[in-house]
Amino acid sequence: MKVEIYDPPMCCSSGLCGPNIDPVLVRVNEAILNLKKQGVEVRRFNLAQQPKAFMENPTVKSLLAKEGKKILPITIVNGEVFRTSGYPSYEELCKALGIEPLKSIPIIRV
Repeated sequence: MKVEIYDPPMCCSSGLCGPNIDPVLVRVNEAILNLKKQGVEVRRFNLAQQPKAFMENPTVKSLLAKEGKKILPITIVNGEVFRTSGYPSYEELCKALGIEPLKSIPIIRV
C-alpha cells in the first residue's frame, strides 16, 4: 500500500511552517501520520524543493504539462491518480486503500 502526494510549492516539506499555518495542511499531516502507523508507505514531494520527483513521474509530469500548477496537489494511491487540485481526507484514503480508519482517542478532561 502506497500513497504519494505531489504538493504545490511550499516553504517547507509539510507546509507546517510560518506564521499562518493552513488548517488543511495540518489535517493532511495528521492523515499521513495515521497512515504510516497503519503500515502504509507515504511519500510526499514539494514542487519548490523536489522538482525532479515531479518530472520523474510520467503521470504527474503529463498532468502538470496539460493543466499547470493549478492541478496540484496530486494524490496517487497504489500507482493510480486518486485526487487532483485538493487533498483527500484520511477516511477517503483509507477507503481507497481498503483499510479501516484508526479510531480517534477521546480526550479525557480532568
